[in-house]
Amino acid sequence: GRRPTGSLCDWSSAGGPSDPGGAATAPPTPKAAATTAAPTPQAVYVFTADLSPANENPALTDAEASGSGTSTVTLTTTKDSTGKITAATAKFEIVLKGFPTTTNITISHIHIGDAKTNGPVVVDSGMKVAEPIALTTGGTSITKDNLTVAPDLAAAIIANPGNYYYNVHSQAHAPGVVRGQLKAKA
Repeated sequence: GRRPTGSLCDWSSAGGPSDPGGAATAPPTPKAAATTAAPTPQAVYVFTADLSPANENPALTDAEASGSGTSTVTLTTTKDSTGKITAATAKFEIVLKGFPTTTNITISHIHIGDAKTNGPVVVDSGMKVAEPIALTTGGTSITKDNLTVAPDLAAAIIANPGNYYYNVHSQAHAPGVVRGQLKAKA
């Protein structure tokens, strides 16, 4: 006999007389399970801010206006099975340079606000005004880690980092000496 061909009875793809196990031995089920497994959700988010005295509101015009820096903010999140953030911590890595050797850095943190707004602090570094850091070489690196961030705040920063800015304060400039808007690291 002739083997049938065509779309109604194509033995070559569905098993059949030459394939005693039939379609049941084909492996589509494990393949489907492998491709539908959820990818590991992103847990770590990195943002940067270019810190400048010109970004302060009002901009600085004295000797400390020579300084600049960067801040790298790393948010590490824990998520539930739906992808909702249930816990978060922040790490701040601040690099400052070009300041007068008389500058004393006091505190730093993330504020909510656009580039023209002086907004409230939302994530503090834990630095203390009473424990200033003297920039005897005109710059320094500061790292603050394991800072607790409320889950809803972490989600808001991740969704709209430009709504937040990093601000570093000095003894001479209590409102802030350098600041910059957060942006997702490229």
